[in-house]
Amino acid sequence: MSTTSLHRPTRTAAHRPDRRWIALGVLVLAIVLVAIDATVLVLAIPSITETLRPSSTQLLWIGDIYSFVLAGLLVSMGSLSDRIGRKKLLMIGTAAFGAASLVAAYAPGPGWLIAARALLGVAGATIMPSTLSLIRSLFPDARERGTAIGIWGAAATAGAAAGPLVGGVLLEHFWWGSVFLLNLPVMALLLVLGGWLLPESRDPKPGRWDLASVLLSMFGVIAVVYAIKEAAAHGVARWDVPTAAVLGTLALVVFVRRQLRLATPLLDVRLFADRRFTAAILGALVALIGLAGVVFFISQYLQLVRGYSPLKAGLAEMPAFAGAVVASMLCARLARRAGARVALVVGLLAMGLAMGVLGWLQQDTAYLVLAGVFTVLGAGEGLVYTLSADLVLTAAPEEKSGAASAVSETAYELGTALGIALFGSVLTAVYAHGVGLPAGVDPELAARARESLGGAVEAAATLPAGVGQVMLAQARESFVHGLGIAAVLAAGLLIAGAVLAWFLLRPSRR
Repeated sequence: MSTTSLHRPTRTAAHRPDRRWIALGVLVLAIVLVAIDATVLVLAIPSITETLRPSSTQLLWIGDIYSFVLAGLLVSMGSLSDRIGRKKLLMIGTAAFGAASLVAAYAPGPGWLIAARALLGVAGATIMPSTLSLIRSLFPDARERGTAIGIWGAAATAGAAAGPLVGGVLLEHFWWGSVFLLNLPVMALLLVLGGWLLPESRDPKPGRWDLASVLLSMFGVIAVVYAIKEAAAHGVARWDVPTAAVLGTLALVVFVRRQLRLATPLLDVRLFADRRFTAAILGALVALIGLAGVVFFISQYLQLVRGYSPLKAGLAEMPAFAGAVVASMLCARLARRAGARVALVVGLLAMGLAMGVLGWLQQDTAYLVLAGVFTVLGAGEGLVYTLSADLVLTAAPEEKSGAASAVSETAYELGTALGIALFGSVLTAVYAHGVGLPAGVDPELAARARESLGGAVEAAATLPAGVGQVMLAQARESFVHGLGIAAVLAAGLLIAGAVLAWFLLRPSRR
């Protein structure tokens, strides 16, 4: 008898064939909302900059604190869901997500918004691994599970791609806080339908929840990410950067060693001995590092360089939505016909080549070129994300599906945060170096213009028309130049990731 057959969730109405797919719809609703929340703020950045006046560092924190907190807590929350019940934790997280959304919508300053986004990250960390592990319980048949994960992956990638469009529609009629209020009715619906349709499942022999492991994993991930972010933005001269890097790395080493000694570890690190598991995690991580850092600034390019309205910018990014949905739905079929190895490598290579095209981006690049790039990027992301989730669930035993799912989601969120930190910092550095300001500009205004393109737009509005236009043209040119350099670096990383995945998934000699 296999280990996965030792435990099956109690058979409920949700397990009947006619109800399982409806229950999947509830899980899709949850993952769509969390995914949208990760990107819906992108188009609101110019409005937030104008209203709350954050510094460039605060602006980056507003963008990536959500992913940082998610990455730091996903492993702990995934393991907790195996212990107390995946449905229970999903319901708790849903209620907390709604409350945090309300705080974010009415944040009076950048500090409040950063704190609210962090709370959203905590709540999101309870939702994401629960949705994927519940799919494992609902669909024990591998073929049906592959289809279900394809739908789930399509929802996740499409939600992230649709975030800018949703944001654009709301910003066309309301203030920037409306992008958070959208969560409230959906969360209420999720609580009602989830309580009715979803089955409960948990590990029958979970062991104790090791608090020391929780603290080590959370501190290690957040400290390492902080060090990378600050080093990319300000260098390593400050004492806190190398200190955070050393302490974070040490905490993660101790965490791994502790997991190897515990009878019931928070995370079974031996899963990484399975090359499918390792390739899936690294594929998701590399894909999102390469994608997020550039895509985060694409909406600013569309609005502040090309002059699109928020709604028009959201519509311009719709090809990514279409590509993500189609690729995710076809992922299972492609993997069965060509193999997981080929499918994962094709996804990463497609993203790398499309990102490379963005390296030659100009202020007046034809929109058809952009639409093609967005389509390929969305399709590549949908393929990699869905296939990675399926490989992770297949490699892990069912009773540990929550913790295994959390590792997959951690790679996704950590990649998003690192991408924004690394490539965003490259873009910011190139931009600041290239912006020139006329003599006599107020020092505070000049500093804001060098921090971000939004600041340069504000500064130009206060200067005489001719001088302001010259300065703004130079700022836009510097921004596009920085975006191009970041895109080329991201393309190199994605192609390197494809090569690594090809070797990791090579057939065994046995």
